[in-house]
Order: sequence, then C-alpha cells, then structure tokens
Amino acid sequence: MNLFYIISGLVLLVLGGNWLLKSSVGLSLKLNISKIIVGLTVVSFATSAPEMIVSIKAALDGFPDIAVGNVVGSNIGNVGLVLGIVLLINAIQVESNFYITDWPMKMFASVLLFFFLILDGKLSRTEGIIFVIILIGFIIHLIKQNKKIEIEINESNEEQMSYAKIFGLLIIGGFALWLGSELLVDGAVNLAEGLGVSKRVIAITVVSIGTSVPELASSIIAAIKKENDISIGNIIGSNIFNILSVLGFTAIIKPIENVDSKIMSFDIYWLLGFAFILLPMVLLPKRNSLAFKEGVLLVVSYIVFIYFTIQ
Repeated sequence: MNLFYIISGLVLLVLGGNWLLKSSVGLSLKLNISKIIVGLTVVSFATSAPEMIVSIKAALDGFPDIAVGNVVGSNIGNVGLVLGIVLLINAIQVESNFYITDWPMKMFASVLLFFFLILDGKLSRTEGIIFVIILIGFIIHLIKQNKKIEIEINESNEEQMSYAKIFGLLIIGGFALWLGSELLVDGAVNLAEGLGVSKRVIAITVVSIGTSVPELASSIIAAIKKENDISIGNIIGSNIFNILSVLGFTAIIKPIENVDSKIMSFDIYWLLGFAFILLPMVLLPKRNSLAFKEGVLLVVSYIVFIYFTIQ
C-alpha cells in the first residue's frame, strides 16, 4: 500500500504540475505578459510546484528530512542522472551564459544552503526570506539580460483558452498537487518506518527520483530527437529554483528544524561536488562541450552516491 501511495502521489504531482503550468501560461498570455517574464517566473515556478508542495507538506507534518532531502536529492539527480543520461544519448554545446550567470549562481545557492545547514542544522524563516530575496534579484537580472527561456507550451493553443478552462485547470491542478503530496509524503514516511531506514534515505532516493521523472523523460525524448533546446542551463536553472524557491518558501511557511545529520555530513558535500564538477567538465578536455565520456562519469558518480546513501 505504501508503494501504491507513493506511485499514486507521484502521478498526481506530475499531472497537477502540468495542469498548473498550462493554466498559468494560458492566463499570462491572456493578460499579455511578455514571454520572457512568463518563462522566468510562471513556467519556472510551475515546474517547481511538485517539489515545493512536497517539501512544504513534509515540513508542516514535522518531517524536515523529507523537505530538505527531496531538494538535495533532486539537485544531485538532475545533474548526475538527468544530465548524465542526456549526454549518453547526445552531446551538448555549452553557451556563454553558463560561465557568466548559470554556474556561478548555482554554486552560490549551493554554498549558501551548505552554510545555513552547517551553521545550526536548520533553515530559519529569516534564511528562507534571504533565499527568496536572492531569487527575486536573480530573476530581475535575467529579465534585464533578456535571457531566452523556451516555453514548452503551444502558445497558439494557450491563447485560445477561455477563462473558464484556465481557472478550471488551475483548481484541478492545485487539488492534484495537494492530494499527490499527501499520498507521497504519507507513503514515504510509512515505507521508511516499514523498511527500518531513515526518512532521509527515502527522500534522497524514492521521493527525489520520482519528482525528477518528468524532467528526465522530457529530456531523454528531446535528446533522442536531437533538439537543440536541451542545454545545461535548463538543468542548472532548475537546481537554482529548487534551492531558492522550494526551500526558501518552505522555510518561510514553516522553519525547517532538526535536519538529519547525514544530510549535513554526507549529502550536502555530494551536492557541492556535483555543482562544482560541471565547470572543469565543460572546460576540459574540449571547451564548451559535454559528451558521452562526461555522461558516463556523471551516471557512475550518481550510482555511487545512491549506493552509499542506501548503505
């Protein structure tokens, strides 16, 4: 039953996130909001909605390890698993934004999370506010830079959506996210207790991989089609939003306390490692390019991380 709850919760989170994304983009286009702002705010927040709802639900229920482990595991999985598998299928050319904005911001957010957790083993409301302020500043900077963000929704269809359909999808999507988070968190907690493992292990593995499945699936499909819109920037952007928005808003709503010591003594260092390694991988041996060898390294590293996590 616990596995059924987890799978059902993940399905509802995927569907709810998709419905929320469609309704949000549809409403934004109805209101004639510029596409760059839609891409950087509406789309980014909507695609982070499943992780955010799960983390908020876990924090409110008194399970800080799931709230933090979900984000840490998801960020490690996005680089090690998602980017790694994409590189096994197709090489990626890295744009200049990687050096100027994406990688430095990803490292900054990761290091800041590290210091906040190491400091006192928790994320306070003040630290959550700091995350959100940095996020707002980052978005404003990107808008000023006029960085292009690919909106994966068919604009012509969205522009024709009625307000009734938009708000209908918004309500249904919100309900699906709520119910999905209830089932996923309850199933994860009960599964951890039944297997006699920590909630952190379940969060790092089952929960984080599950919430990364939609991104993995869409990335693999695009890589097979050799579409050029897959870039390391998309994955890094997701990681930045996971830390700054998901943990930021979660800590504001409910401060995250008593985080599992293993997250601070083990997982957070892997998070920093996967964040840092991207720079030398992009620079060496062939500048501005990531290919099969780097994909193998990332996937093997991720498998090693999961192995030691379970052990």
